[in-house]
Amino acid sequence: MHSAVFLIEFGAIILALGLLGRFAGRFRFSPIPLYLLAGLAFGEGGLLPLGASEEFVAIGAEIGVILLLLMLGLEYTASDLVSNLKTQYPAGLVDMGLNAVPGAIAALLMGWGPVAAVVLAGVTWISSSGVIAKVLNDLGRLGNRETPVILSILVLEDLAMAVYLPIITALLAGVGWAAGSLTLGIALGAAGLVLFLAVRYGRVISRFVSSDDPEKLLLVVLGLTILVAGIAQQLQVSAAVGAFLVGIALSGEVAEGAHSLLAPLRDLFAAVFFVFFGLHTDPASIPPVLLPALVLAVVTACTKIATGYWAARRAKISVKGRWRAGGALVARGEFSIVIAGLAVTAGIEPSLGPLATAYVLILVIVGPLTARFAQPVAARLSRSRKATVTVSLPPQREPVPATEDSLDGQGTGGRS
Repeated sequence: MHSAVFLIEFGAIILALGLLGRFAGRFRFSPIPLYLLAGLAFGEGGLLPLGASEEFVAIGAEIGVILLLLMLGLEYTASDLVSNLKTQYPAGLVDMGLNAVPGAIAALLMGWGPVAAVVLAGVTWISSSGVIAKVLNDLGRLGNRETPVILSILVLEDLAMAVYLPIITALLAGVGWAAGSLTLGIALGAAGLVLFLAVRYGRVISRFVSSDDPEKLLLVVLGLTILVAGIAQQLQVSAAVGAFLVGIALSGEVAEGAHSLLAPLRDLFAAVFFVFFGLHTDPASIPPVLLPALVLAVVTACTKIATGYWAARRAKISVKGRWRAGGALVARGEFSIVIAGLAVTAGIEPSLGPLATAYVLILVIVGPLTARFAQPVAARLSRSRKATVTVSLPPQREPVPATEDSLDGQGTGGRS
């Protein structure tokens, strides 16, 4: 009987996610907010609370995070990351300063303490690579001059997660300064070692994993990823970081083959992850934090636009491209929920989960709109400002026609 209830509940979840995904695809927007709302509906205080399948959903959610980070790592090669670090690190620092600080300040103003401040800083800092990539593709901007600037900022954010996630994992675990420093040292050492091996021996690693049989390739890549993720988590580094580093280490045809094979699995378990996060958020807890979430969303939307504008200006992109770059970076999504999910599991602040849910819901909807309309709105405002300045200028006097007397006076310095 228990297994029958489990199958019914889990089947209903997957069916609902599929229908929501089709609905979002028809109207060409991200399904993430719909998945979060589904989680709210199935969770405690929702319309149809789950019982038997919640534990399985929790495991599926963890696999979803691992696959999200693995696929993200497959998008980049080690040489891409090294090149981005060398050329675009100023944009990464500006991005962190403008977007992490508002989250930290908001947490401190609400009296949540320093650990929650570090967590909320990450929630407001990291843009959604998945949503942004989809929006750029939908808008036909993948070939635009500002797109490499956008992708560089996203790459730097993803790489920063290899350092940030171990830090908050240690903070949430309540370990001391020495243990936290050791954890961070292990994470940095592992990231550095993987980058070194990927640059020097990437072809050898890919050749070892490679297989002409899609089934064997899928099993080897998936097994290796989950194994490394488990070892990383055992070392208090973060399973997500381990998966990300595996993705970086794979390159060439292996990366392309693994990407195509794992994409459906990633989409399935990522959707389960968003539902799982919603399950642990009581819908009744969202209205009290809706106003702070809205204020934080407005502030950090503006700071993201400023980040993209500055980075594109530094790359000598046109004014139109600067606004497009800024508008494209606004969306938050998977990483913000991953970070908040760690805090919710640790139980550091009851209101952090609802705030993060409301915040992501707002910006995952607003993000595609700013990507599409930031540049036209800026251009219209600029034209209106120029028109206002032109109208407000005093009318200039008509030049007086020259006469013989005036010409004589100018030539002789006046009549004698």
